[in-house]
Formats: sequence, structure tokens, C-alpha cells
Amino acid sequence: MKPIFILNGPNLNRLGKREPEIYGTTTLAEIEAMCREAAGSRPLRFHQSNFEGEIVEWIHEAIDEGAAGIIINPAALTFTSIAILDALKMFPGPIIELHISNIHRRESYYHNSFVSKIATAVMAGFGPTGYPLALQAMAGLAGHETAPSFRHRRDRNI
Repeated sequence: MKPIFILNGPNLNRLGKREPEIYGTTTLAEIEAMCREAAGSRPLRFHQSNFEGEIVEWIHEAIDEGAAGIIINPAALTFTSIAILDALKMFPGPIIELHISNIHRRESYYHNSFVSKIATAVMAGFGPTGYPLALQAMAGLAGHETAPSFRHRRDRNI
């Protein structure tokens, strides 16, 4: 069975402590446990980094391993990283962009996501429960990798 990669960007290792009024009190370790429970026997690669290049390397790993899909919460790199966008453009399977808060209800600098330009789907504002919801959605998407949204993604000019 092909793994699903769940990638987390900068400062998400501080969940539970960082701005609980926005992100809640659930830690990243608790989110990982929720994901592993939701995935059942499906293998997961759950990673977090404060470094852009390390996230790019994990995307390359997902490509090389033929991962079933990528769920990515790039955090602040969502709005700044062309490198992550370029790496994701090479991934042939489904990509779900995930955010704990609703980025569209926040300051305007959170409104322009580079990742959304390549993502199959975007989830925002579900809090930590968005992660198991994204896994559920990914199970459906990964089972239909020949859908037109996947076949034509590489043809888009971004």
C-alpha cells in the first residue's frame, strides 16, 4: 500500500503553545496520533520542519516512493515558497493543502497561497480535526487518480 505524506511547515511544532486563540491547544504530536488512528493500516509519513529545503526533500521523497498523496500544511511557507510550489508541481498524485485556521478570515497577507495554485483541494478552518478529515478526503482522491483534475494538472501554466 502506498503511503500518504503529511507535511507540516514552520512553527507547527509549537502547536498547543502558540496562539491558542487561533490554533487551539492540541499539539502536533496529538494531531499525528489522530492521523495514525484515522489512517488505520494505511502507511503515513508524518513530518514537520521549520526549514523550506527539508520540506522540498520530503516532497521529492513522496515522488520517488510513488506516494498515494500529499497532505501539506506549509504554514507561513504557503505564502512565500516558490520552491515548495515547484516541488509539488512534480508530484503526479493528489495534493491537499491544509490549514488549521481559516486563512481567508485573517490578515490579507494570508490570502495569496502559492500552494493553492497546484493543490487538488484546499481545507481551512477545521482546526486540528482537519487532519483526519483530509485523510478521509485523500482516501477518496487517491482511489481516483485518473480523474481529469489529475491528468491535466501538469498542463497548467502557473
